[in-house]
Amino acid sequence: MLLLRDHAQNTAVGKLVEEHTRLVRATHAGEADLTAVHAAKLAQALGQAARSSLYRHTVDDTLRTGWPTAGTLDAHEVLDELFPRLPLLGKGELAQYGEEAFTRPLADFLHYYESSGTTGNPVAAPKAVDDLVINTINIGELWAQILRPRDVALILINAPFAPAAYQFEKVLEYIGVMSFRPWVDNITGDYGRVLRLIESLHANVFVGPPSRLLEMIQFAHRNKLPAPRFDRLLLMAEQTGPSFVRHLERLTGGTAYVCSYGSSETGTTAVTCRERNLHLQTQSYLLELHDESGTRPVDGTVARGELVVTTLDLPARPLLRYRTGDRVEIVGEPCPCGVRTPVLRTLGREQDVVTLSGNGVRQNDLEAALWSTELPEHTVFNYMLVVRDRGVVLLVTTDGRPQESWTAVVAERLAPLFPGLAVSVRPVETLPPLASLGQYLGWKLSRVLDLNDERNWSRLPEPINTVVAESLRQLEADPDPAEGAV
Repeated sequence: MLLLRDHAQNTAVGKLVEEHTRLVRATHAGEADLTAVHAAKLAQALGQAARSSLYRHTVDDTLRTGWPTAGTLDAHEVLDELFPRLPLLGKGELAQYGEEAFTRPLADFLHYYESSGTTGNPVAAPKAVDDLVINTINIGELWAQILRPRDVALILINAPFAPAAYQFEKVLEYIGVMSFRPWVDNITGDYGRVLRLIESLHANVFVGPPSRLLEMIQFAHRNKLPAPRFDRLLLMAEQTGPSFVRHLERLTGGTAYVCSYGSSETGTTAVTCRERNLHLQTQSYLLELHDESGTRPVDGTVARGELVVTTLDLPARPLLRYRTGDRVEIVGEPCPCGVRTPVLRTLGREQDVVTLSGNGVRQNDLEAALWSTELPEHTVFNYMLVVRDRGVVLLVTTDGRPQESWTAVVAERLAPLFPGLAVSVRPVETLPPLASLGQYLGWKLSRVLDLNDERNWSRLPEPINTVVAESLRQLEADPDPAEGAV
């Protein structure tokens, strides 16, 4: 997987691969003593965090003094007494002090990455050798249930500063699957070369965000090219509910998996299995749920809340009780695949709720109205909501030229979601460029244009701000986006 010239480092990596692979397989089988594993790894993480300047800003000095000697404590003292006293680490704090989180010189890392920075300052998230190896094994041991060496995978992730594309490339190497990783310009959106490669290489696996896949399918339709077909879709980086998944499966003929869950900052905290369930990587993380009643450990029983992550295998950049901002649910039932770790479902973020006239609308609600059952005559490829005055306009791309009767059917489906507002549907040739950036912005920022308050969009950082301005320019070119719609 990695070719390292230094003999000692190469030997150490080989030993790490063997040890961690055994731990992952024992954890999957329910045979690992996770209490002992968590206590030992947390003690090490605390010792490493004691060297990080980040925690000098966020943790009281009297609490940090015990971190270097945490390894001398028994498991009960580490997990039940020391750990709950640690303060929660917020996104704002990590963004403010992220460059001080390192425990090693920057030159000791293998690759430099950053988070997207769309909700604040970008957070440094470089990859060290040990981090890369462990994350690759965590993902690869589960993806091996789904993929085979004869597969050919397209990795289509336009995120040069995020680690996902490279990380997934290494996972596919680990399994023995050939992959290719092209680039598509966000503005021109020319997928001609990608479509040619899919055909000539017989690619049967897609790896990437749903918004990118949808844009590629739309490009093929507009240019009268065959739509790409896949056996499996490994989707990531965006909230993808059941209706959205079924929609993508109908368009591509493949079986869709939400392939992983995590972030640039934390690494991959959950990975899909062949049963399409996301399994928490409990060998590498201490995981908690937070809500108004407090913070409690994930113990495998049914529960909901904001996920709080403590990294146990990021020695060069440990995160202690990091609030992800993501709402999740622990299913609490064993998975038919046989892996014995808890199953997680993502529920999105509170800020992804669109509130109009006091009514909250979530992504899954809207997509269920569009895709839970097939529409007559035409299919909606993709969509964007535009809010103006007391009206809601749904811009849609379709596989034909719908008549007014078709737009009336779609508007009727959507109307119950927006009581008191005028709902209209407008088929368009292409969506504003913003719609393809869901992996960077999240659903609300990429799918909802509130023209009643353009300041919300001007605050976005570059280069996304330029894309937003182009989106607004396209819409303003038509003074009445609802004209001709129902």
